[in-house]
Amino acid sequence: MTMVWRMIWTVAIVWGTLMGLLMAEPQVPCYFIFGDSLVDSGNNNDMPSLARANYAPYGIDFPDGPTGRFSNGKTTTDVIAELLGFENFIPPYSTTKGEAILSGANFASAAAGIREETGQQLGQRISFDGQIQNYKSAVSQIVSLLGDEKSAAKYLSKCIYTVGMGSNDYLNNYFLPTIYSTSSRYTVEEYANVLVDQYTGQLKTLYDYGARKVAVIGVGQIGCTPNELAQQSPNGVLCVGRINKAIEIFNKKLIAMVNSFNANMDDAKFTYINSYGMLRDVLAKPEAYGFNVTNEGCCGVGRNNGQITCLPLQTPCADRDKYLFWDAFHPSEAGNLIFGRRSYSAASRTDAHPVDIRRLAQL
Repeated sequence: MTMVWRMIWTVAIVWGTLMGLLMAEPQVPCYFIFGDSLVDSGNNNDMPSLARANYAPYGIDFPDGPTGRFSNGKTTTDVIAELLGFENFIPPYSTTKGEAILSGANFASAAAGIREETGQQLGQRISFDGQIQNYKSAVSQIVSLLGDEKSAAKYLSKCIYTVGMGSNDYLNNYFLPTIYSTSSRYTVEEYANVLVDQYTGQLKTLYDYGARKVAVIGVGQIGCTPNELAQQSPNGVLCVGRINKAIEIFNKKLIAMVNSFNANMDDAKFTYINSYGMLRDVLAKPEAYGFNVTNEGCCGVGRNNGQITCLPLQTPCADRDKYLFWDAFHPSEAGNLIFGRRSYSAASRTDAHPVDIRRLAQL
């Protein structure tokens, strides 16, 4: 082989390798997202609801501007999708058409809960049961596209599912006694049992419709959000202990639920993501994560910028990367980057049980 041809051959190999890296397939064929406003990417946009974020300044740091994401930029599931190797963010189910469903869909809806009534004071939303119904419709589409149920089941068994429910069942149900009766009917322990029993049945339905690799996202320390600090903290800094203790009880039951699924259901690969512990770590040493402000929203109204979410066209703080929270309830993109990365690749042995999402994708 002449020197010229060797050079051409070498360039071709290098170019082919680079193109292969640039056009690498994602680690899983599809990614399905279930949850609430923490990961809603636009399903609530056309609903008669107060739980909407398709207006500025939401999305101020997102490439597409305001999309319905309750953040200045990316959500945790956007970060996870990127780390899984998807070229594009997973679209909301409301806009997913045709063969696009084969890459997954985001079914999350702001104000949604495990319980059907949760969040009803905010208007229309898609409860977890409603999200599951939409997923069933998506599975029917996938069966049609792939030709038969066996092919669809094999395909879906390789996909990643993340499910993050429960926050609203506390914030927009149990801890709103003037609207909901649950706190008068159940002790904290009883309510956690009621929620987890229903949640177990709902996740079993996802399993029955093909879900095998499922990451159950625990509820974070919602007693430390600007909204709860504004309403119930004596000094606007001290987290609301009774709310966080209730969440701890619920999360412990989620771990037991995950263990039971893995022990008793064929080919089940469920895992628990410890959002509560991640937020606790950040609040303990915020400077180590680049945050100067952890008790106020970058955008909002009233004490701690936590009385309500961002007003339309409101001017947010300038140094958004220094704020852990974007608004009264939701992390900033800087916060979501931390939580998304640690969900995908655990930074601590307590971040995930039994495996992080990176390893879940490999199973």
